[in-house]
Amino acid sequence: MSRETTARNGGPSVSGRGSAATILAEAGVEEDPEYHRDFPSDLEREVLTVPQLIQGAWLANDADFFASVFTPDGSLLIQDEELADREEIRAFMAAGFDGALRGAHVSGWPLAMRFLDPDTALVVTQGGIVLAGEDSVAPEREIRAVWVVVRRSGRWHLMSHQSSPIRG
Repeated sequence: MSRETTARNGGPSVSGRGSAATILAEAGVEEDPEYHRDFPSDLEREVLTVPQLIQGAWLANDADFFASVFTPDGSLLIQDEELADREEIRAFMAAGFDGALRGAHVSGWPLAMRFLDPDTALVVTQGGIVLAGEDSVAPEREIRAVWVVVRRSGRWHLMSHQSSPIRG
């Protein structure tokens, strides 16, 4: 089953009722136990499946999978682009994966998490884009990102993502 098929009902199987490992496995993303080492609770690990799903979508260069992690009205501020819904996000990433980002992936890790309410988490990560043929993030592509992750109908989705370069 393709990731797109798995995600066809509004996003990956981020149920809010399964373990992080199960959520990632259902979406075809390999779990990295080191990713959430500083966030040991089941709920924190579940929220952190969202950035891991995004990393999996990048690794596959799959714009449909990438966009499916967002809420339908989700937003993405990337480079100088403000993308205001899932379709704009999908189209932008498809163009990137067909162009300059072909073969690229992202690498990163969480720095902080705060629950704003039981169904909304704010996550800060650090990482960046690893271009095809490279094995690590180049200093000029290091970023910090803010993620607003929301639980809707029992599933966690990305509502908003904004990244900023560490070095300007």
